[in-house]
Amino acid sequence: MEFRAITHLGRFKDIAVILIRYGFDDILDRLGFPARRLLGPRDPAKAAMTTWERIRHALEDLGPTFIKFGQMMSLRPDLIPYSLIRELRKLRDEVAPVPFSQVKTVVEKGLERPLEEVFVQFEEQPLASASMAQVHRAVLREERLPVAVKVQRPGIRQVIKKDLYILEVIANEIHSRMEDFQVYELPKLAQELRRSMLRELDFTLEARNIRIFRTNFQHLTDVFAPAVVDAYCTRQMLTMELIRGRRLAEVIGADGLEVREALARRGLQAMIKQILEDGFFHADPHPGNILVTEDGRLCFLDWGMVGRLTRPVRHELIDLIHAIVGKDSERVLEILMAFARGGHDETYELIHRELLDLLDAYHGVPLRQFDLGSLLMDMANLLRDYRLYLPSDLAMMIRSLITAEGTARELAPDLNVVKEAEGQVRRLAAERWRPAELLRGVRRSLRHVAQMQRDVPPRFLRILDKIQRGDLEVRFRHENLGDLRRTLDNMSNRLTLALIIAAMIIGSSMIITTGVKPFLFGYPALGIIGYLVSGVLGLWLVFTILRSRRY
Repeated sequence: MEFRAITHLGRFKDIAVILIRYGFDDILDRLGFPARRLLGPRDPAKAAMTTWERIRHALEDLGPTFIKFGQMMSLRPDLIPYSLIRELRKLRDEVAPVPFSQVKTVVEKGLERPLEEVFVQFEEQPLASASMAQVHRAVLREERLPVAVKVQRPGIRQVIKKDLYILEVIANEIHSRMEDFQVYELPKLAQELRRSMLRELDFTLEARNIRIFRTNFQHLTDVFAPAVVDAYCTRQMLTMELIRGRRLAEVIGADGLEVREALARRGLQAMIKQILEDGFFHADPHPGNILVTEDGRLCFLDWGMVGRLTRPVRHELIDLIHAIVGKDSERVLEILMAFARGGHDETYELIHRELLDLLDAYHGVPLRQFDLGSLLMDMANLLRDYRLYLPSDLAMMIRSLITAEGTARELAPDLNVVKEAEGQVRRLAAERWRPAELLRGVRRSLRHVAQMQRDVPPRFLRILDKIQRGDLEVRFRHENLGDLRRTLDNMSNRLTLALIIAAMIIGSSMIITTGVKPFLFGYPALGIIGYLVSGVLGLWLVFTILRSRRY
C-alpha cells in the first residue's frame, strides 16, 4: 500500500466496519484485509435483508461519494442486474442542512460581496438539502427576481476527493484480486465516477448544461428548464429563476386522466427529442426531477449529470429501432456489436441465437403493450452475460428511456408509448435522406478520404523503413495472468526475505564468536541485535504465510 493510502487508514477502517456490519466481510477476506477478525461480527439485524438491500444501506452509510457511485451504477443496465438497479434507485441523498452561517460564507466568498447587497431576501431554511448541496429561496435586490440558489456544502470537495481516492484503491484491489469482478472494469468505473463527481462539484458546468437544453428547446413552450442568472453563479453557487409547481411524482394518480395523458405524451416526446434529435439528454429524468407548472408545462431540474450522443450513434439508434420493429435480428446484432466493448468474435453466433429468442418473445405483442425500454434492458443484460458492455452514455440513454417510459405508463397506463414515439422516429429517419443531409454526409466522407490520402502513405513508408532497418517492434499483451504474476512476486519476495534472515543469523553467529564489544547480557551487542531483528522478521514471515492459508 502506497504512503498516501496509509494516511487514510482511519477511513479504510470505517469502510471495513460498515462492510462487516452488512455482511460483506468475505470481500475483505478476498482482499487480504488483516483486521477483519478484530472488528467484531456482522450485525445480525441486517441478516434478514436481501443482498441488494444490504448493498444500498451500506452505500448510504458510507457517505456522499459512495451514494453517488451507487446512483451512477444505477445508470448502467449493461453492467448490473435490473433488480439491483431498482434497489439503487432508492438511495437516499437527504442529510441535515448545514448552518446558515456557513451558507452565507460560501455565498459571500463566491460573489465577493455581502449577502445583503445582492439579495433583498434569502430564506435561512433550505427548500431541499442533499449531501453535496442545498437549495434556498431568495429574491435578487436589483432585479427583484425570485430565485432558487443552490449552494455547495462547505468542505464537501475535500471529503469527496479523499473518498474518490480510496474508492479507486479499492476498485484496483478488487480488479486485481477477484477475477469474477474483472468484467465490470471497476478501475474504469472509479475513474469515470471521479470525472463525473468533480464535474458535478463545478456548478458553472451545470449552468452550461441548462443553457444548452434551453437552446435546444427554445422553440417549444411546453417543456423548459429554469433560466440561469449568470451574474450570480460561481463554482460553488448556482442561481436560477424560481419555478413554482408540483413534482411530477405528485401528479401521478392525482389529476384527471386527460391531463395525465397530455403530460405523459409531452414528457416522452421531450426525452425522445433529447436523445435522438439533440444528442444531449438528462441522465436521470425521474418524476422527482420534473416540475409541472400551473399552466401544465414541464420543467426539468437537476442538470448535474447529462449524456451525449454523437450524430452517427443517433443514426444507428434510429436504425436499431427500425430493425427491432421489423424483427431484423441480423441488423439488430450488427448494431449492438458495433456499440459493445469487450468480448470475442466466437461469441457472435451464440449471442445471435439468444437474440432471436429475445426478439421472438416480443414478436406479436400489441403496440400498446410493447415495452421498448424493457427490450433494450434485456439486450443490455444479454451483452452482460457475454462480458460485453456499452459505452457509459449509451447505457445512460437506456436508463433514461426506461425511466421516461415507466413514468409515462404510470401517468397514463393505456398510453401507446411506441405509437407516440413512432412519429418522431419516422421524421428523424426521413431527415437523414434530405438533400442537405446527404450532401453533408458526402462532404464528411470526402474529408475523411482526403485525410487518409494525406496520412496513410507517409505512415506506410515509415513502417516499411522500420522493417528495412530491423527496428519494427511487435508488442504482446497478456490477459488473465495477474494471479500468476502475483504468485511469482510473493514467492520471490518471501524467498528474498528468507535469504536476508538466514544471512543475518549467520552474520550474528559469527559476531557472537568474535567477542567484539560492547556486550549485552555477556554477549556482543551487535550479534544480539541481529538475532532479535532476524527473529522478528522470521515470525512476521511465518505469520503472513499462515494468514494467507497458502502453505
